[in-house]
Amino acid sequence: MGIFKRMKTIAKADMNGWLDHLEEPIAMLNEYFREMEQEIVKAQKALSRQLFVENKQAALILDTKALVEKRTRQAKLAIEQSEETIAKLAVQEKLTHDKQLSLYEQQYEAIKQQTEILKEKLNELQQTFNELQHKKILLASRANVAQSIKQMQKAAGSFQTDNILKGVARAEDRILLMEAEVQTGNQFSNPLVRNDAAYVNEEELNSELDKLKSEKEPQV
Repeated sequence: MGIFKRMKTIAKADMNGWLDHLEEPIAMLNEYFREMEQEIVKAQKALSRQLFVENKQAALILDTKALVEKRTRQAKLAIEQSEETIAKLAVQEKLTHDKQLSLYEQQYEAIKQQTEILKEKLNELQQTFNELQHKKILLASRANVAQSIKQMQKAAGSFQTDNILKGVARAEDRILLMEAEVQTGNQFSNPLVRNDAAYVNEEELNSELDKLKSEKEPQV
């Protein structure tokens, strides 16, 4: 086997081996997409919980602000009524709620930042998923084309072209032999028949001799 034929055989074997595993990459792609869908669902749930915490924190801030305003009014009223003790208690609770309010607002800002991060992450996942969906369609199309080529190669390999050509050549040789036999039979079917084209009679012979004699130059 020549080196080029060996290289062709090896390349064909590698190609067929790769084509045999086409279904596996498609199955892997489907599995990857299922995993990504699950990640998107997880991100959506996480964002939902985060929004719940954010809304709850916002409500807590509103409630704390309401308490601060309420204790402020109570302290002012107690001062107007010269209720020093009640005024001190109201102011003390107001200051406590002020500190809580400051802490709640800081926590709320941190929660909002986390919410934005989750939103961005979810958007990235969805965008990537959409892009991969288009790529998946392209890859599936390429796989189908490769599979079709594989089937065509198998079909082409099943054709016995060499045997057919040899058979046609043998049939042609047989026909040529039959034609030669027919020609031979026609020529030698009656061996007693002379070939008139090659026969020279006595009259033609004497005429040619006389002609040559007359052309002979006279001796001096």
